[in-house]
Amino acid sequence: MRTDSSPGTLPAREHLPAGNAGTPVLDVVIPVYNEEKDLGPCVVRLHDHLRRTFPYAFRITIADNASTDTTPQVARRLEADLAEVTSFRLDQKGRGRALRTVWSASDAPILAYMDVDLSTDLNALLPLVAPLISGHSDLAIGSRLARSSRVVRGAKREFISRTYNLILRGSLQARFSDAQCGFKAIRRDVAQVLLPLVEDTGWFFDTEMLVLAERAGLRIHEVPVDWVDDPNSTVHIVKTATDDLRGVWRVGKALTTGALPLDRLTRPFGDDPRDRDVQDVPKGLARQLVGFCVVGGLSTLFYLVLYSAFRSFSGSQVANALALLVSAVANTAANRRLTFGVRGRGGAVRHQAQGLVVFGIGLALTSGSLAALNAASSDPSHSTELAVLIAANLAATVLRFLLFRAWVFPDRDGSARPEPTPVAPHTVTYPTGGHQPYESHLQPHQQPHHQSQRPLPQRPTHQPHAQSGTTTTRFRAGEAADGTWRDSTMQLQPVRSHDTEPGDPR
Repeated sequence: MRTDSSPGTLPAREHLPAGNAGTPVLDVVIPVYNEEKDLGPCVVRLHDHLRRTFPYAFRITIADNASTDTTPQVARRLEADLAEVTSFRLDQKGRGRALRTVWSASDAPILAYMDVDLSTDLNALLPLVAPLISGHSDLAIGSRLARSSRVVRGAKREFISRTYNLILRGSLQARFSDAQCGFKAIRRDVAQVLLPLVEDTGWFFDTEMLVLAERAGLRIHEVPVDWVDDPNSTVHIVKTATDDLRGVWRVGKALTTGALPLDRLTRPFGDDPRDRDVQDVPKGLARQLVGFCVVGGLSTLFYLVLYSAFRSFSGSQVANALALLVSAVANTAANRRLTFGVRGRGGAVRHQAQGLVVFGIGLALTSGSLAALNAASSDPSHSTELAVLIAANLAATVLRFLLFRAWVFPDRDGSARPEPTPVAPHTVTYPTGGHQPYESHLQPHQQPHHQSQRPLPQRPTHQPHAQSGTTTTRFRAGEAADGTWRDSTMQLQPVRSHDTEPGDPR
């Protein structure tokens, strides 16, 4: 699992206003491998749908994954015949590799992909990308498992899909419903920061991307889709399932050990009420109270169990002190992580030391209560002792919360948020075969509010078709990533060094 830092933190989401400009708003990528029969009808149908229904400029990108049949020739013909179609030739297989390469090079603010068989009804495409254009969400996925979805497929594939998603929920605590539906979209500024953290180059690419995005707190929008199974699918189910399980283990291990810099993916949410400075209302107070009460209730039960156990072989004062000490350490650790959201090992010893001071105050309250009870009654019953201790613990709990919030875990979020580093804009020219290139002044992902001032391009009412003879664009992944386009005959180079590992079946 990669541990290097991503390009930078994400800025606030903003709506992309409509208007006229040169860059396509939507770039739909179709990764293909030996799809000479389905590629032509798929692209023509998708192109016709977008021309009729999509209100902004768009691009369809064919990402050929080292096909060995006539797929490259079909892609070149489509590029020559349809003005909004372009094609890339990759020299290595892997759907994830193709998506990361093309998405990293694209200048469109909204990036999407779909499978070549078009199993998903295209009427879901506009609902898929609309939340990304509006700034509501960071990623969007089609879901075949939503209640209102209409799906036609065999029992075996249905069982495999639902079992896989149950595995994700149980092992990686994933909350999205459908990881493998080939119908997804992402904002370009999010992709620039998220994709360097995604390691898989095959079918697990989607799942890894979604899990990391969800763990980082990004917003994922789900769209119910109508989906018809392709009986001629070339996906090898057993091998894909095996690779996916290996990916689940790898990602789960990285998340458990904290090997991923997911804090780089956090973003201010613009109009999120949690970002507002409201007087007389401490930030997160309600959530912290709920968390503290839950932890406090469990700690009290834990304390009573320990006290009863220690009381069987020691006096009441010794049993109370031991039970309170053990439960206090557990209480401080639980509140540190769950109530006040402090992660990592930094300051853990100091927090425990301060928690022990708070424990001393609680010990004084409970011990004083026991001393008062023993003074009032020479031989109190065990149930009376427990009742007195519960009342004393309630008082100690209120005091503990106030001390935790004001002293042990003070809220310093307002002064800790770094400002993004501005980067000068650069110009990218995106070739589309023999047509006029798309040109726009692109803004870096650190400053998308500059980009948001540029209107979204409306789709032109008519564009002449290109002349025949247009060739498929080839490029270096490294050159595409830095925004430059050179000799169209260049062969694709690996995006990362481990993409060329020997024995990679994808």
